Amino acid sequence: MVDIAQETAINPASTWDAARARVPLTSIDPGQWRALAQRTIEPNGYYLPGWELAVSATARGRTEASALAALDASSTRLIGLMPVISLWRAWKIPLPALVSAHPYGTLCSPLIDRDAPIEAATRLLQQAREAGAHALVLNDVALDGAAMTALNQVLNRDGLKPRLLSSYIRASLDATHDGETLLREALGARKLKELRRQRHRLEETGPVAFEVARERNEIGPALETFLQLEASGWKGERGTALIQHAGDASFIRRAVATLAETAQCEIITLRAGTIPVAAGIVLRHQDRAFFFKLGIDERFAKYSPGVQLTLDLTRHLCADPAIASADSMACADHPMINPIWRGRFAIGDVLIPLRRKDPAVALIHAALTGLNVAHQAARRVVHRLRKGKATPPPAR
Repeated sequence: MVDIAQETAINPASTWDAARARVPLTSIDPGQWRALAQRTIEPNGYYLPGWELAVSATARGRTEASALAALDASSTRLIGLMPVISLWRAWKIPLPALVSAHPYGTLCSPLIDRDAPIEAATRLLQQAREAGAHALVLNDVALDGAAMTALNQVLNRDGLKPRLLSSYIRASLDATHDGETLLREALGARKLKELRRQRHRLEETGPVAFEVARERNEIGPALETFLQLEASGWKGERGTALIQHAGDASFIRRAVATLAETAQCEIITLRAGTIPVAAGIVLRHQDRAFFFKLGIDERFAKYSPGVQLTLDLTRHLCADPAIASADSMACADHPMINPIWRGRFAIGDVLIPLRRKDPAVALIHAALTGLNVAHQAARRVVHRLRKGKATPPPAR
């Protein structure tokens, strides 16, 4: 253990990272990438090429990601894809590990071919070894999802055991049921009556309408409406609105326009007359939707515009036969969406060792555990400060 620590200090991961280049995301054939996304064992709208390439091109702190790219035995078909960065770049930890490249949305489950899941998982892990990594850190993966199941099968076969670093439970929507029935069961008659009363009050400003923009000629203006709404509220005050940073604004405009061409993105807007009071971005991949972000006009906060928009989105998704489920993308115990979307699934960060009995993994695990403890302490402080100031819930 001491020898490895000394070696790491002499040959830090920043040097390792430069010497062990991975495949640039931009070198992946886009046709192969799109075909893999259609066949992937588990949907992830944030690793669609139209989204992830836009993130890697300009998004603040997320540019120039690399990839572990798994080809089949004939080397002609892409069967696995995992965007990654080094542990050094992720958290300035000088140890040889690769980390999921964060695609802005909090989901990093890799793309694994459903026709060859074990082969794909095996080759992804081998790619990581050949890149010089001793471990993989998968952030924000669906712990019981099909991608993690395939990886676990390969790890069990090879006598390797993943380590869970952290986890939480996230809200989701089962969109295979009637929307009105789901809302009534989730919220109850009394709460729905109160929300209808608020909606009627909102109608005093003008007729309330729920709009869905999908086509490229309509989704551009709808996105600009969303960006202005997001920046007008507390996200703008904190400096976390997308439009406040040139790289983020460029990424989201490019990503939304590109995904609109394949019907994989839509902007939803709630209007009172001509005034947009809430808007959100929704991604689509296979039979799953992803509720990326929400912005509201806080002048209408007493009418719960974010909740009203989410109610309409619930009805919209449940009425769409192409959608079976939706990921809220929300933090644990989110006060707005958890009472509405009652489905739950586990999201977590996982450390995957790449070699048996590798002492470097213990060092990596210890470093990440210390980092997690520090992050948790910081979150508690921020939570207390927010609670004391009665600020809104965390950004989604």
